[in-house]
Formats: sequence, C-alpha cells, structure tokens
Amino acid sequence: MKLSRPVSWFLLAFGVWSWVIWTTFVKNLWHDASGLAFDAADKPTTYFWIHLALAITSFLLGTAVGVIGLRGVLALRKK
Repeated sequence: MKLSRPVSWFLLAFGVWSWVIWTTFVKNLWHDASGLAFDAADKPTTYFWIHLALAITSFLLGTAVGVIGLRGVLALRKK
C-alpha cells in the first residue's frame, strides 16, 4: 500500500500532536489540585485511573499512527 505525501505527513503530525497533547494532560492529571484525581489521603481515584488508561491508549495509538506516517514519508524520500 502506498500513502500519498500529504497523508504521510498528516499521520506523522497526528502522532506527534497526540504525544504533545497527552503528555501535557498526564502532567496536569498528576498535579491535579481539584480533588478529582486524588482523594483526601492522596490516593488515586477512579477518575485518575480511567483518564490514565485513556492517555496510555492514546499514546499507543498516536505512536502507531505516527510510525505509519514516518514510514510513508521515508518511503517517499527514497524515490
């Protein structure tokens, strides 16, 4: 399967964007002061675990999409 140049760059950019956004989200989640992520005893709440699972899933999917885009860009440069 061949990817066009715009599609390859879009997928690569999406992978990078996913890492930037979700890294920021996890940092904010970890330092949450609103009481949603950690209870009064500083133990993680269900909110924390669910959002951490969402972030990890997004990291994995963003990485997969970014790798596909990178491979497409590299394949186009070899031509």
